[in-house]
Amino acid sequence: MDFTISARVEDFRQRIAAFVEREVLPLEADPSSYDAHENIALPLLEELRDKARAQGLWNLQLSAASGGQGLDKRGMAVCYEAMNRSIFGPAVFNSAAPDDGNMMVLEKIGMPEQKEKWLMPIARGEVRSAFVMTEPHPGGGSDPQMIQTRATKRGDRYVVHGTKWFITGAEEAEHFILIARTSDDPRHGLSAFLYHKNQPGWRIKRRIPIMGPEEHGGHCEIEFDGLEIPVSEILLGEGKGMRVTQTRLGPARLTHCMRWLGLAKRCTEIARDYAEKREGFGIRLANRESIQLMLGDLAMQIEIGRLLVQKAAYALDMGEYARKEVSMAKVHVADVLHKAADTGIQINGARGYSKDTVLEWIYRYARQARLVDGADEVHKMVLNRNLSEEGNEFWRWPVEGER
Repeated sequence: MDFTISARVEDFRQRIAAFVEREVLPLEADPSSYDAHENIALPLLEELRDKARAQGLWNLQLSAASGGQGLDKRGMAVCYEAMNRSIFGPAVFNSAAPDDGNMMVLEKIGMPEQKEKWLMPIARGEVRSAFVMTEPHPGGGSDPQMIQTRATKRGDRYVVHGTKWFITGAEEAEHFILIARTSDDPRHGLSAFLYHKNQPGWRIKRRIPIMGPEEHGGHCEIEFDGLEIPVSEILLGEGKGMRVTQTRLGPARLTHCMRWLGLAKRCTEIARDYAEKREGFGIRLANRESIQLMLGDLAMQIEIGRLLVQKAAYALDMGEYARKEVSMAKVHVADVLHKAADTGIQINGARGYSKDTVLEWIYRYARQARLVDGADEVHKMVLNRNLSEEGNEFWRWPVEGER
């Protein structure tokens, strides 16, 4: 297997790393850089986005036709990792969730007129978006087949009733992708719809408080009470909602992992820097075997995560859904992010627990990683199902010429 990257990807990585070092990292220490929900303040974000556009570091994940740079998933993995050296990084380059996943799915499966109407404003950074799927009990969470929000066809439009919750970014979003039930067919009962925030018949009931810092627009509970959506605003057609969901969630889960690896490396960086300087009982922390074991193991676990991400990215680039590969990366990297933040805090002691570094921010943020886009247990169930179906073929290498 060849893990070398192209000169073009390396150029992007270097320029992103320099941009983050110069323009973004210094902002983390200034309380005025943050909004009320501990993310980067929107006016400041827009300034940085203008700079990123001017330097050609905008929309790496989209094709040139959609205003992007055309990187494949393997190239994205390299660059997204560099972006998230800063807690503010991905949003600056228009590569943060949920816009990132929404743009990729719209580009891949949207009709030309849908792309122009719904994708391009997000790609230009004019609007934000949300993916509306998760529901409170007894509705659908990790299992989309349990979705109860219903879209009933009446003439040339669908009328939507139901409740969704933990919808990331909803309070700031203008464009929404909604997964709703259009029939009771067990395989083709869901459909994916596009709607704008100004359409009547829906409302945000509340912005749900969470333990960690929030994405722009928070995590919201939404109520639908007669939202009308034209037939023309269905993605792929009626009954294709599961396909839309699968097309979106695989790459979106993996891009989470790409970004989380950047944060994990940042935790390691902060821990190493402190260990090199701090002395106790006549010896530097960095010279203590216990600290060396902690950092050495963390470095290895991060590298395992990078390899899992690259393998999954390769499978996606080859046109596969890569469910197995993405699930393995998702479980491992989510765990590594939490471990990296915990290790960083432990090595920094009280300093790590304080707000003098971003470690406590990352620690609180990291806990959601084992839940979002499918809890760890769900992904392990998926892996066990694959193992049961494939047996020893579960570990089979792809053979040249077979695809």
